[in-house]
Amino acid sequence: METVLVTGAGGYIGSVLVRELLDAGHKVVAMDRFYFGEEPLVDLVGNDRLSLCKQDVRDATEADFAGVTAVCDLAALSNDPSGEIDPELTIAINHKGRAHIANVSKRAGVKRYILASSCSVYGTGVSRDLDETAPTAPLTTYAACNLNAEEDALRLSDADFSVTVLRNATVFGLSRRMRFDLAVNIMTLHAAEKGEITVMGGGRQWRPLVHVHDVARAFLSVLEASDPATVNGEIFNVGLTNMQVRSLAYIVRETLPIQVNVKIAPDDPDKRDYHVSFEKAKKVLGYHAKSSIEDGVREIYEALKYAEVEHTPKTVTVQWYKTILEAKKLVSEIELDGRIL
Repeated sequence: METVLVTGAGGYIGSVLVRELLDAGHKVVAMDRFYFGEEPLVDLVGNDRLSLCKQDVRDATEADFAGVTAVCDLAALSNDPSGEIDPELTIAINHKGRAHIANVSKRAGVKRYILASSCSVYGTGVSRDLDETAPTAPLTTYAACNLNAEEDALRLSDADFSVTVLRNATVFGLSRRMRFDLAVNIMTLHAAEKGEITVMGGGRQWRPLVHVHDVARAFLSVLEASDPATVNGEIFNVGLTNMQVRSLAYIVRETLPIQVNVKIAPDDPDKRDYHVSFEKAKKVLGYHAKSSIEDGVREIYEALKYAEVEHTPKTVTVQWYKTILEAKKLVSEIELDGRIL
């Protein structure tokens, strides 16, 4: 049994990973600033193998890692559009914050560190089936921060501190901290609410895809690797398959029990286009993603149908970050004006 500290534990992936770790018998320290609230983990309060640590990763100290044997570092302002709202803040958290966590982990005597990165580091891929040795070409602040965080963490790798990077595909599926700003999820939402899916940019661009539970399983595969040397200093692409965006829309349409119209729009400033290989994770870790795109579509549709999840500002990352930043700006203006609440 490991004691695993998860940063970003209240997030879309983090809230799933915490449950997977507990189910596997591990102790979990859930570190998060909880900008999206503590609701994603509230049902776990009282579990004697879980402790909550409300902490900004930039302020974490060695004391926070007392007794911790492994770290799963997911803390980040998530996705490419969100990263452009405040690039300096994105750099401070997604790059420097995670580099800080890696350094503090090592100083505290943690044995394994796993970084959640993204296949977006490939940018516009130069070929099909990009493996972990392919050239990287990040197109956004978010992607560049992932690459910089990877490089800083991997430099710390040695015989006593195992560092592994997981480059996750575009994630889909149901989570306690739901997101409706990811391709499969938002297509399913629009199909259910409007009976229509609009595909931007012609839809010929490729995206790798993976279910959120399969991302959590990838972390477990690394944590439970019998020989740490097989994962130390390594990068793994994590995903199920690659799909053109327009094909994805048609899969969503054909999976749902309702009539859905698909519209193809020609314009989109998003130039990301990459087709990724997942063979290394299969060969080295024995890891295979299990949940299909259809599985994700059906579970989200059913959750919407029975009001188990709803579309709110918190489920669209860009909207919620803007709300937080505007609220902070307002408080700062009030304080400067001498009218402290």
